[in-house]
Amino acid sequence: MKKCLITLLLMAATFTAMAAKPKIDIKHVEPLSWWVGMEMPLQLMINGEAIAECNVEVLPADSGVAVTAIHKAESPNYIFVDVAIAADAKAGDYTLRFTNGKTKRDYVYTIAERREGSRERASFTTADFVYLIMPDRFANGNPANDNTNDTAEKADRTKPWLRHGGDLEGMIAHLDYIADLGATAIWSTPLLLDNENGASYHGYSCSDYYLIDPRYGTNELFKEYVEECHKRGLKVIMDIVPNHSSTTHWWYDDQPFKDWTHQWDNYTQSNWTFSTNMDFNASKADLYQMESGWFDRSMADMNLDNPYLLRYFQQWAIWWVEYSNLDGFRVDTYPYNEKMPMSEWCKAVMAEYPNFNIVGEVWTSSIPQLAYWQGDNYNKDGFNSHLKSIMDFPLHDAIRAAMTESGNGGWGTGMTRVYDVVSHDFVYHDLSNMMIMAANHDTDRIGDVCEGDARKMKIVATLLCTMRGMPQMLYGDELMFRSTNRSMGHPTLRVDFPGGWEGDAVNLFDRSEHSGDQKEVFDHTHTLLNWRKTKEVIHNGKTLHFIDRDNTYAFFRYNDAEVVFVYINNSDQERTVPWSRYAEITEGLNLGRNVITGESVAMENLTVAPMTSLVVEFRR
Repeated sequence: MKKCLITLLLMAATFTAMAAKPKIDIKHVEPLSWWVGMEMPLQLMINGEAIAECNVEVLPADSGVAVTAIHKAESPNYIFVDVAIAADAKAGDYTLRFTNGKTKRDYVYTIAERREGSRERASFTTADFVYLIMPDRFANGNPANDNTNDTAEKADRTKPWLRHGGDLEGMIAHLDYIADLGATAIWSTPLLLDNENGASYHGYSCSDYYLIDPRYGTNELFKEYVEECHKRGLKVIMDIVPNHSSTTHWWYDDQPFKDWTHQWDNYTQSNWTFSTNMDFNASKADLYQMESGWFDRSMADMNLDNPYLLRYFQQWAIWWVEYSNLDGFRVDTYPYNEKMPMSEWCKAVMAEYPNFNIVGEVWTSSIPQLAYWQGDNYNKDGFNSHLKSIMDFPLHDAIRAAMTESGNGGWGTGMTRVYDVVSHDFVYHDLSNMMIMAANHDTDRIGDVCEGDARKMKIVATLLCTMRGMPQMLYGDELMFRSTNRSMGHPTLRVDFPGGWEGDAVNLFDRSEHSGDQKEVFDHTHTLLNWRKTKEVIHNGKTLHFIDRDNTYAFFRYNDAEVVFVYINNSDQERTVPWSRYAEITEGLNLGRNVITGESVAMENLTVAPMTSLVVEFRR
């Protein structure tokens, strides 16, 4: 009896110990995998109930992969684990062993071999023409994923603010159209999970940084998309948002640290005044609200001053480059992040990929403020963003304003606006790393600005294809797309591409269905884009421009071998090209080739019709 009692007591103690040491819970391990030979040291963020009670080791031991430190967060449900990977470590699956007293759990973690030449990968440059896609509105290749059980918002194409069903399969199906147009790079708005209850189609409120939204496809399908782009000579630029995440993100209700996101007693929006970053007179309170205030109630503002979050975002960016073989990043709302951590973020990405390009959205009409954000710019405060490229919103504003002024011009109107912006090029550190555009997914359609005038649309295409910098065009601008209802703003300018959905009455992906003004604008754009591909003089040539106040604009792109002359007549009158006025560059340039028509052109006494452009190339 006594022996039996002792046995029962021992069993009870064992059961009590087992109850005190429950099965180890691992919900998330990020980054999802890593690679041998990376510049960035690996720090795993591990999430699971009471995971802070665990020790972690890597098996097999003596493999060249080892845990060097474990950092506890403020929440007991997170740990950050530093893992050293020796240069001679072998690629393969490793075991992360979690132990909690007598309980253990193994987790398989892959450390792969890098693809050959990964570090030296090329990126987008002035030789590229970037085509901007909003995936939900481009083409629906798989209607079966329009709605999924694990996402909140359901598709309804009748409502412009809801999802319409565009996806990765639709994008892949129409890559030939983009390549034929003459584009050489694609920037798509975010494809990561956005699980908001409404208006989630834009993707800028991320709910999982390591997951392609299932309504677009899968991580593997995204890799396939990148591969298919590369087969067609198209580079892939990923749109990323470190400034804010969705309040539906899995971490939101249990954040690793109190300062993981910016906290306020009451909801406080950003004041959107990023001039506070360089304004010697700005108050600290205004600067704090600018970078710490939220964009929207559903968009939690991330705090990159937290070193663990900064490392998380550095690794996240590098992971997507390495995993999917990306060619570049576009960073949303760049100046609203804390500027010093973002500088470190850029440095980390560029250290991993020295030839990589990152373009930041710095939405300002102020040329000095824009120049401040480009890496290596001379700034009085000594700040270096290490951001390679910036978006040229001053030029964007000038082109759009000029297209609304088709009269005979004057001081500060019409094409003088464009001349004035280009005259400030001395302010910028690196003109080759400026993205130029006349519209994007956040602005009024350029077709609306031009009021459906094909002549103006062709002038815009001419400017984008011949000016300095890296040009970007919003999907459908080559076909003069217009908003369905301008009073409704963003949802209605982000129109569906006709032919991208089964049953569409017109398929504009098929050139045989182009007609009228749409065909005229497309053909003009198509000719210029395909000509531009091989034009070193456009990619890297110098610019010489001439001032006129009759709503015309004349400029030359030139190098030692070639000269390209561009003449814009934005007025409502015929103009004679004043060729003798350009004598400082035109000596010996008498007979050229009209790039649009292919015809030979004699420049003396040449007239240009109202609201048209002329592009003529010469060999030296």
